Amino acid sequence: MDRAQKEKVVEELGQIFESSGVVVVAHYEGLTVAEMQDLRARARAADASVRVAKNRLAKIALEGKPCASMAEYLSGMTVLTFSEDPVAAAKVAEDFAKGNDKFKILGGAMGENALDRAGVEAVSKMPSREELIASIVGCIAAPASNIAGAIGAPASNIAGILSTIEDKAAA
Repeated sequence: MDRAQKEKVVEELGQIFESSGVVVVAHYEGLTVAEMQDLRARARAADASVRVAKNRLAKIALEGKPCASMAEYLSGMTVLTFSEDPVAAAKVAEDFAKGNDKFKILGGAMGENALDRAGVEAVSKMPSREELIASIVGCIAAPASNIAGAIGAPASNIAGILSTIEDKAAA
C-alpha cells in the first residue's frame, strides 16, 4: 500500500469515527471467511458496517476526534463494527459474539464516550431508533384513538357521557 492509498484509508476511517453513532472494536483472530461474511451480512441487515483496518492507520485517523480514547483497544487483529444508529452496531456485535467464541469484543465509542466491554453490552440492550419512534408514535396516537372511539360509540353511550358531564358541571 503506497502513501496515497494510506492517506485515503485514514480519511475514510476519520469519516467513520466522526459520523458513526457507535463504533465497536473486536478481535477476530481465527474467524473463517464464511464467519466473517456472516458478520458482514448481519451488519448489512441492521444498517451497520464492518471494516478491518490496520491499527496504525486507525490510530492516526482517531487523532483529534472525540472518540480518540478508544485507540487503546486497537492492538492485534481488530475489526470495527459501526453504524449511524447508536445501537445497531453494538447489537450486531453482541449477537455475533454470543454465537462465536473467536469474536471478542474489546470496547468502542459512542460519540465522545469511550465504552468498555460492559458498556458495549449495555448499549446493545437499549431500544433501537425505530423501536423508540414506534413507542413515541404509540403514545401520541393513543389519545386520538380514544377520541375516535368516543365519537364512534353508539348514541346511548354519548348521551350517557353528556349527562355525566352535565352532572359534574352542576355539582
